[in-house]
Amino acid sequence: MVCSSRTTPKVAVIMGGPSAERDVSLSTGRECAAALRDEGYNVVEVDAGRDLAVQLTEIAPDVVFNALHGRWGEDGCVQGLLEWLGIPYTHSGVLSSALAMDKQASKKAYRAAGLPVVDSILAPRDEVRSRHVMAPPYVVKPNCEGSSVGVYLVQEGANSPPALSDDMPDEVMVETYAPGRELTTTVMGDRALTVTDILTDGWYDYSAKYEVGGSRHIVPAEIPADIFALCMDYALRAHAALGCRGVSRTDFRWDEAHGAEGLILLETNTQPGMTPTSLSPEQAQILGISFGQFCRWMVEDASCNR
Repeated sequence: MVCSSRTTPKVAVIMGGPSAERDVSLSTGRECAAALRDEGYNVVEVDAGRDLAVQLTEIAPDVVFNALHGRWGEDGCVQGLLEWLGIPYTHSGVLSSALAMDKQASKKAYRAAGLPVVDSILAPRDEVRSRHVMAPPYVVKPNCEGSSVGVYLVQEGANSPPALSDDMPDEVMVETYAPGRELTTTVMGDRALTVTDILTDGWYDYSAKYEVGGSRHIVPAEIPADIFALCMDYALRAHAALGCRGVSRTDFRWDEAHGAEGLILLETNTQPGMTPTSLSPEQAQILGISFGQFCRWMVEDASCNR
């Protein structure tokens, strides 16, 4: 991080914004802002508006802590703005953010790196509403959103296609359903932290991710050593394949009946949640890295040209 001559670095924590994940972004931002104040930084909280460039120019921060989620915040848009303004920022850069947010494009990068993914297609929303575009079971989701926003599971034997909401984009991703346990691994720089086994009573949707009690986490995951090692390896390789920087988190499904061949990479999140129920801070804490130290590391890692 390149700082000015101020004794106490000024950190602008940008949060909120106009995406479907505004609420969880606000929660992430407030938690990180409080932690960074405790670490001794001069923190300014910024609810990112369409005039974000003006907001940041007036604040003149030494670094931006990006706590935005979803479109505009983690798809390369705000990263490009920060590059234009010449302000060091956290997490991944323009290209890697855009690539990770585009699920179909990121799958191509995973395949090129030899990582296991399920088959998927992009199809018009209205066509997916009218017929099964692939044999059930399958999952329908926006191609460029995160945090399980707008995810539909079509069960095996379903007679009807999904009744997709009008809020879904005109084109959606349809992918083969990967059964099994939900596992996830955080990468911090060039280090994979650990593996979490996520337990829910149903589908791991938006509420399961972000509501208190929505899911239960076993960390480190109590899984065979070879599967644990594969998660750690795949997460590092996914982080590298997409060109990620700072912190990322890669999610998996593991079908125990098929051993190592049952481990499937779902996606990589370049802006992992930093809320009280979030997975990445929990993994860091298991390894003795406090929430404040985790946030400080991200600020110290910040740069342009990411």
